[in-house]
Amino acid sequence: MRTLVLNAGYEPLAVVSFKRALILVLNQKATVLAGSGEQLVHSASEKFSLPSVILLQRYVRVPSTRNVPVSRRGVLRRDGYRCAYCQKSANTIDHVQPKSRGGKDTWENLVACCLKCNNTKSDKTLSELGWHLANPPRMPQGIAWTVRGAESFEPEWNDFLAMPAAA
Repeated sequence: MRTLVLNAGYEPLAVVSFKRALILVLNQKATVLAGSGEQLVHSASEKFSLPSVILLQRYVRVPSTRNVPVSRRGVLRRDGYRCAYCQKSANTIDHVQPKSRGGKDTWENLVACCLKCNNTKSDKTLSELGWHLANPPRMPQGIAWTVRGAESFEPEWNDFLAMPAAA
């Protein structure tokens, strides 16, 4: 079970394990906003409802410009595990502008790629091969990319993710 962590301004910060969330609540560093009533954790002497959403007691500033760090897993996820060139299942990533020709490890230069296309492309540019990209790569945006640890959301988080930040 995963728990959504909100700062004191009700801005989503991270997704943590229920154990970490329970420790924050027991140490009075957070309060439970939503819990899973039917799922319980038992200690030697007490029962605790699993927290689904917790609110930190102290305000934690969320940087206004959150750049999503580039990762292999992130590129594959952004592109839906589909090859940018042939749309088949992708399991590698490719530099659109090859590194050997000055290409960088950026969201705008990396795409998901199948092994066949990756080997065919090698260190060539798209124009040399006559290939093109249907969708130009860019840095992903949205709350799913800025909340640390969140690749998918639990249904009970919807109300809290749509909640405007408190003034």
